[in-house]
Amino acid sequence: MSRRDGSLEKLSQLLASGRYPAQSRLPPERELARLLGVSRSGLREGLKILEAEERIWRRVGKGTFVGPRPLGGASGLDLVSAMTSPDEVLEVRLLVEPLIARLAAMRATSSEIENMRRLLEKSEAARDVKAWELWDGTLHRAVAQSAHNQLLLAIFDAVNAMRSQAAWSRLRLVALSPRRLNVYRRQHRDYVGAIGARDPSRAEDAMRRHIEAVKSNLLDPGRGEDAEPAAPREQAKPLPRTRAKVQRVAG
Repeated sequence: MSRRDGSLEKLSQLLASGRYPAQSRLPPERELARLLGVSRSGLREGLKILEAEERIWRRVGKGTFVGPRPLGGASGLDLVSAMTSPDEVLEVRLLVEPLIARLAAMRATSSEIENMRRLLEKSEAARDVKAWELWDGTLHRAVAQSAHNQLLLAIFDAVNAMRSQAAWSRLRLVALSPRRLNVYRRQHRDYVGAIGARDPSRAEDAMRRHIEAVKSNLLDPGRGEDAEPAAPREQAKPLPRTRAKVQRVAG
């Protein structure tokens, strides 16, 4: 069983490592058991527990995926995409994600903060847009999870699902440039640093400025690349030394 051979613990560590981001597919059972050094029976028991906790989900014939089961099917997402607009989606992000960051600063566990920092490093190390998009989305979801509010997480997932739509991907690619990518990286350091410093107001402000920059760049890609929303006066103060440990990104 999973508790006897450590399958559940090893699976949990694998998920926390960030090696398999949200909604990515885990290896087949045989390969996963070999990777973790556990029995197939113990692995299956551990997977059942994780599925019950909504940390993974399964689809017959497709495999096992990280994170909770997506809300609705592809047709539902297509319907929502047809009914809404980038402006509306980003408006919702501006309402929801700053609040999520504020709650994360108050509720995130030490291990969750360390995971955000690891994801920040993964994002900084990304060498192409596809890798950046992957780690960016994973970091934002890690912040949402650390707010420990299941309803907010469900809303976040519903909005975040739009990222996989082809039209949105094209829009982001047009708006993403090396200079803007550097701005996003700096903003990611800001909100992860504020969460790590347990500063709810600063975390909320940093996330708001980040989403405002994303919105402006997506909806007006021809604007000056050096421009970004001005930080409130208090944001100009030197950050605590703990911030120095968080020197990498996601968006």
